Amino acid sequence: MKLVVVSAGLSVPSSTRLLGDRLANATVERTSADVQVVELRDLAVEIAHNFTTGFPGPALGAALDAVASADGLIVVTPVFSASYSGLFKSFFDVLDPDALTGKPVLVAATGGSARHSLVLEHALRPLFAYLRAVVVPTGVYAASEDWGAEGLVERIGRAAGELAGLMTGLAAGRSVSAPVSVSLPTQGGAELVRGGGFEVVPFEQQLAALRSE
Repeated sequence: MKLVVVSAGLSVPSSTRLLGDRLANATVERTSADVQVVELRDLAVEIAHNFTTGFPGPALGAALDAVASADGLIVVTPVFSASYSGLFKSFFDVLDPDALTGKPVLVAATGGSARHSLVLEHALRPLFAYLRAVVVPTGVYAASEDWGAEGLVERIGRAAGELAGLMTGLAAGRSVSAPVSVSLPTQGGAELVRGGGFEVVPFEQQLAALRSE
């Protein structure tokens, strides 16, 4: 499996990148996955050019392909003006709208104050729900005072476990063939649709049976 971390940190070193790395390490401890990190600050110029030309540069194209082909994503952004950064949003604006459909995503953010922690629920979660991703229940926010304090390690572990569970479940599901549905004639001319071990009478046939009574 392939796990991609998208980090929108701007400074070096970056607490945003540090949080992404810790989340990735905790996820890998729970499931076997190769990790790739996408640093958005290195792609800022190509992202801007993509908006004006409509075409990604080589580095941006490779990053977009990595995200689209990932089995799971960890996305981490610093908080600016009580929301995700403009660079973070711009990257997902140039991504194919269908690229994240059904993909497990762990959302995380960093900020200077714990008062911005609701950015996970009010900004990040709605964004990835709109992109039809499967957002893990636990998001992780790290304020400046959280580093080295109690609670952050536990939140990282819980979120990583949820992401690993989704990634492992989807990978296992791809290895199992989907059940084939077939129509079978039954008494009285009705049909039963068999699939996945269940027999279901089509609704219109049930209505027809009620009208005949």
